[in-house]
Amino acid sequence: MQYFVTGATGFIGKRLVKKLLARRGSTVHFLLREESRDKLPELLEFWGLGKNAKTRAVPVFGDLIGKKLGVGAEDLKRLKGQIDHVYHLAAVYDLKADEESQLRANIDGTRSMLEFAQAVDAGHVHHVSSIAAAGLYEGVFREDMFSEAEGLDHPYFMSKHESEKIVRKECKKPWTVYRPAMVVGDSRTGEMDKIDGPYYFFKPIQRLRQILPPWMPAIGLEGGRVNIVPVDFVVDALEHISHQQRKSGACFHLVDPVGYRVGDVLDIFSKAAHAPKMNLFINAALLGFIPKSVKKGLMALAPVRRIRQAVMKDLGLPDDMLTFINYPTRFDCRDTEAALKGSGIACPNLHDYAWRLWDYWERHLDPALFIDRSLRGTVAGKVVLVTGGSSGIGLAAAIKFAEAGAITLICARDEVKLTEALQQIRAAAGAQARVHSYSADIANEQSCAEMMAWIADNFGGVDFLINNAGRSIRRAIEGSYDRFHDYERTMQLNYFGCLRVTMGLLPGMVAKRRGHVVNISSIGVLTNAPRFSAYVASKAALDAWTRCASSEFADQGITFTTINMPLVRTPMIAPTQIYNNVPTLSPEEAADMIAEACIAKPVRIATRLGITGELMHALMPRVAQIVMNTSFRMFPDSEAAKGDKAAKGGGRPQLSPEAIALQQMMKGIHF
Repeated sequence: MQYFVTGATGFIGKRLVKKLLARRGSTVHFLLREESRDKLPELLEFWGLGKNAKTRAVPVFGDLIGKKLGVGAEDLKRLKGQIDHVYHLAAVYDLKADEESQLRANIDGTRSMLEFAQAVDAGHVHHVSSIAAAGLYEGVFREDMFSEAEGLDHPYFMSKHESEKIVRKECKKPWTVYRPAMVVGDSRTGEMDKIDGPYYFFKPIQRLRQILPPWMPAIGLEGGRVNIVPVDFVVDALEHISHQQRKSGACFHLVDPVGYRVGDVLDIFSKAAHAPKMNLFINAALLGFIPKSVKKGLMALAPVRRIRQAVMKDLGLPDDMLTFINYPTRFDCRDTEAALKGSGIACPNLHDYAWRLWDYWERHLDPALFIDRSLRGTVAGKVVLVTGGSSGIGLAAAIKFAEAGAITLICARDEVKLTEALQQIRAAAGAQARVHSYSADIANEQSCAEMMAWIADNFGGVDFLINNAGRSIRRAIEGSYDRFHDYERTMQLNYFGCLRVTMGLLPGMVAKRRGHVVNISSIGVLTNAPRFSAYVASKAALDAWTRCASSEFADQGITFTTINMPLVRTPMIAPTQIYNNVPTLSPEEAADMIAEACIAKPVRIATRLGITGELMHALMPRVAQIVMNTSFRMFPDSEAAKGDKAAKGGGRPQLSPEAIALQQMMKGIHF
C-alpha cells in the first residue's frame, strides 16, 4: 500500500505517518518544502526507520499553495497510478494566525491538493477538516450536515468550511472527510507541540494555584460546550476508518461523545494542576444580554481597549478567545462509533488523562520556561544606578548587578566608603566588572544636579534606577516634640532626594522609551509601624508619588516597582539594640528582591506579613490599632532615641517573654 501525506511534519501528520508505516509493505510519500529538508533526520528517527528509510518514507519536495502542490513533473510522473490514499492534513490550526495565512493554507492548499490527487490518479482522498467547519451552529451538528453551518464570520471557521466545500464540490476522486474536535496532547504521554485551545487557560490556572491554596473555593467561568480529543485517538481512528471499504462522500466526527462545558473543563484541569477547585461559576452567557451596539461602543473607548488588551496579554489569551466561551455546538458521532465498533479504539475520558496534559505543559510548554529570567539576561550591558551603594542593601545589590554584567553606578556621600565599596564589588564580580562611583548627596539639589550631568555625559542616562539611599529614625512621637528637624531631614532624603534623582533621569528614559525604577520602600508603610512616624511618612509619600508616576508613564515604556522591604540587618538599624534578637533579612536577601524587581518588573513586591498588615488596617482598623499599640508599649525606645549617649553600646535591653514571642511571630516588622 502506498500513501501520500501532506502536513507530515505536523503534530497529527507525523503520528499518522508512523501509524501508516507500521503496516506491512507500506510506503509513505510525504510533501516537504525544500527549506525544511533539515527536518528529515529528525522525522526518520521519530518514525523509527532504519536501513530501509529511503524506500519506505520518501520526501516529495514542493509547496502547499503551489499548483499541484508545487511537485515537479518528474515526481508527478513517478507517482502516477501508484498512490492508493492521499491524506490531506496540511492546514493552519491556530486562532492567533492572521486571516491571509489561513485562507492561503486552508483554501488554496486544499485546491492544490486536489489538483495533485488528480494528476497522480490517486485511489482515495482523505481530507482532514475540523469541527470548525460547522461554525457557531446552534444545536447538534450531525455528520451528514454541512451547508447548515452558521456563524462563519471568523476566518478560521470560514476557511475550514470553504476548504471542505472544495473537496465536496471539486474532488473527482473518491473522498472522505474527517472532522476532529479540539486536538490536545497524547493521552498516554501528554506530549503536545504548541499552546492552543484549552492550553490557553493553563497559565491563568497556574497563577490561581500560586495565589491560593488548593483547598480554597474559587470562582470559575461557565459557558458553552468544549469538545476535546487526544491526538492518539484522532490518529488511531483516522487510520482505522480510512482503510475500510466504503462509497465516496462519507464524513466522520472524531470527537468525544461525552463533551464538556467550559466550566467542567476548567475544573478538570484545575484539579489536575492541584489548583483551587471551582465551586462557583459565573455564566458567560450573561454577556450575551449586552446589546452589540453597547459592546461596540465600549470597545471604541481607548481605556477599555487598553485594559482588555493588557488583561488578555497578561493571561496569555488570544484576542478572539472570549468569542468562543459560549460555543453553542454539540456534535453527533454515531457513524464514527459504528465504524470503530470492535476495533477497541475509543476516545478516553478527559478526567483520566488531564493530569498528563498538565504535567507535559508545565514541564515543556509553559511560556515562562522560555523567558530568560536571569539577572544577566535582564541587565547585561545596561546602565544601572544604585543610590546608597556604599554599604548595606545598596552594596549587596551593586555586587549582583556587576556580576550580571551591568554597567553599575553607585553613589553615596562618603567618598572613602565608596572607594572601599568599589574594591568589594570588583573583588566579587572580577576585575573586568564595569563599575563606577560618584560622591553625591542627593538631599542637596546642586550635588544631585552635578551627578545627573556626570551620568548624562558619560553614560547617556540609565536603564535601571534603584532608589535605595535613605535614613531611618526610630523614635516615638512623644519623644520628638522638640525634634521637628527629624521629620525634615528624613523627608529631604527619603522623598525629595529620590524625586531629584528620578526626575533627573526620567527625560532620558522617555527619550529612549524604556526604563525601570525600583523604589525601596518599607513594610512599615503597610503596617503603620509605631515609633517610625518620620520614616514611614517619607516612604509613604514616595509610594504615593510612584503610583501617580506609573500611571502617567505607562504608555511610554517606563515602569516602576515599589518594594515594601521588611527589616534588613544593615548599619542603619545598628543603633537599636533590640534588633539584635529580631529575625531580619540579610542584605543579600534584600538584594535578591531588588533583582526580582528588575527581572519581573511587578508593580509591587511585598511580604505576606506586610500584605496581611495592610488588609488589617483596611478591614479592621480598630483591631490593627490595638495590635500596633500593644507592640508599641512592649518595646522601649533605643538608648540612641532617648539621647542617652553613655548607654550606647551597652547590654541588650530586657524584653518580656510576650515581646520576644511577638518578635518571632512578626518577622521583619519594625518595632
